[in-house]
Amino acid sequence: MNARRRLACFGLALTLSFTTLTGMGGESDVCAAFKDSKVDQTVLETMLKAAEVGRLYRIDASSSKVGFCVNSQFKRVEGNFREFQGGMALSKEGAGKAQTLVMIQAASLDTDGALIESLIKSERFFDVENYPKILFVSTGFEWTSSTTARLMGNLTLHGVTKPVVFNVTLTDIKDKSAGEGEQIMVKATTKVSRTEFGMDTLSALVDDNVQLCMSVKARKFAGKV
Repeated sequence: MNARRRLACFGLALTLSFTTLTGMGGESDVCAAFKDSKVDQTVLETMLKAAEVGRLYRIDASSSKVGFCVNSQFKRVEGNFREFQGGMALSKEGAGKAQTLVMIQAASLDTDGALIESLIKSERFFDVENYPKILFVSTGFEWTSSTTARLMGNLTLHGVTKPVVFNVTLTDIKDKSAGEGEQIMVKATTKVSRTEFGMDTLSALVDDNVQLCMSVKARKFAGKV
């Protein structure tokens, strides 16, 4: 497989950027965490089949990060999520047939200040008590150069689902220490409007545009199902 084709297969690994993946529901069922998250059953079946034939990819938790940045009248607020799960099912037909799932635990948000963190988790913004999960399901992928691409999908946040597009940069990694399978580094960014997701409080103080920033190292899933 040539480098571009290999990157095409790995391209959708972007959304693995949301995962720390201590396990996608455990070794016995890689999709268990998504079964109560209103994910279409056919999507879950695709993920399970990919795991069975060695075409499911997960990330290296110690080398991955996902967060967001938003400007306010007082300072630039940055936050990171500590808990997230997900995976990418590859297809022999290529990236266009692949499927990616990502789920973040909203309450795992960590910021540089307890007061700001409490405010963002409250009903004014994420409302983590009523909307504990953030979900992404991919819908498409297209190359913009030999190493950059656009990843399309549906993001469910604060109980609202909207289409989003990530700008992706991929770097092919060959690491013999990884054991079975290859690895890839994926960096991605996108901007979303918080008001479109029903978070419109403090509009005079907090910018509407929120930038999502991600960096992950993805690795082929070697567990058993």
